[in-house]
Amino acid sequence: MLSHSVYNILHVVGIVLIMAALGALALHAINGGTRESNAARGLIAGLHGLGALLVLLGGFGMLARIGFEHGSAFPGWLVVKIAIWLMLAGSVVVPYRRPALARPLLLALPLLGGLAAFMAIYKPF
Repeated sequence: MLSHSVYNILHVVGIVLIMAALGALALHAINGGTRESNAARGLIAGLHGLGALLVLLGGFGMLARIGFEHGSAFPGWLVVKIAIWLMLAGSVVVPYRRPALARPLLLALPLLGGLAAFMAIYKPF
């Protein structure tokens, strides 16, 4: 089992990868790009997938290190973080399927990241 700090680093690196990939896709779509015209589509999809995996691995690793017991009910702050992770993991298809939503997605990325950080730091419920 890795240390809490290592899981934290994996988690943060995953967040950076997801945000960078979604930002790149959204910007490409905002500028009129299509899935077919994106030469880096495979690279971006790979980085997004790796980021989603690292966020999941790091997050649950940190939970284990802080003493969260297997089978316990998730606290509210964790449910919010998982919902944000699911939204970010699934939103990779948004910029090209609905180009009109690419700009709102780009604007929502820092808000979702900030909300997830708030939940992790303050654990309000």
